[in-house]
Amino acid sequence: MSLLVKANKSGSQIVQVTPESAGWTHVGFAAHRLAAGEELSLETGSRELCIVVLTGTVTVQAGEQTWADIGGRSSVFEERSPYAVYVPLETQVTITATGGAEVALCSAPATTHRPARLIEPQSMVRSVRGKGANTRYVCDILPQTAEADGLLVVEVLTPSGHSSSYPPHKHDNDNLPVESSLEETYYHRLNPEQGFAYQRVYTDDRSLDESMAVENHDVVMVPRGYHPVTVPYGYDGYYLNVMAGPKRVWHFKNDPAHEWLMTK
Repeated sequence: MSLLVKANKSGSQIVQVTPESAGWTHVGFAAHRLAAGEELSLETGSRELCIVVLTGTVTVQAGEQTWADIGGRSSVFEERSPYAVYVPLETQVTITATGGAEVALCSAPATTHRPARLIEPQSMVRSVRGKGANTRYVCDILPQTAEADGLLVVEVLTPSGHSSSYPPHKHDNDNLPVESSLEETYYHRLNPEQGFAYQRVYTDDRSLDESMAVENHDVVMVPRGYHPVTVPYGYDGYYLNVMAGPKRVWHFKNDPAHEWLMTK
């Protein structure tokens, strides 16, 4: 099975990954494009959900709570954080686009009936990682310091000609505090849209070693292994990461062959 999930060019659902389709246990991801006035309804069931308003403006109703006209970005490449909504298990959700919008649905198994809540842009921590041509810009949407059962959600902007998730790192071994075991999806966007990026997913023994050219709206699944990204010159890259595993903590291990770059 390929780790690359190609996007639908038309229709409401852009792309979807379920635990069943991925052959894993925790992470679920979907992205939808909604026309003005279009509704998307779902029930969270046994899973928690983080709705990320990637672009446009929507109204979200989760159970008895409603947040009207949230969002506002015209592009994921704007240098500002998104709006998001956390929704617990067993909750009815309706998302209504007040203008054209793109939303991401990030999910993981849950056990706690905590309140749904709005996650405002000003509450999100923005940071810079790497240096030189490894520099990228990070926004923590749902970090491990925020309340949730399993979900971790983050978005990253990678400038033209830069590498990201680099040096290559992995988090597939339950060996805290050195490393945690987390499944992960990468939802890619490119600017301009006709661009592409490269992502490789590989293990130390190369029993898994897949290199992919990813286009706008594609998803790469990372069940295990190292998973660097490179964006060619002339195009900027964006990805939304969803991670979840048996323990809600992010500890990663760099590929020893490339860890020397940390001291360069």
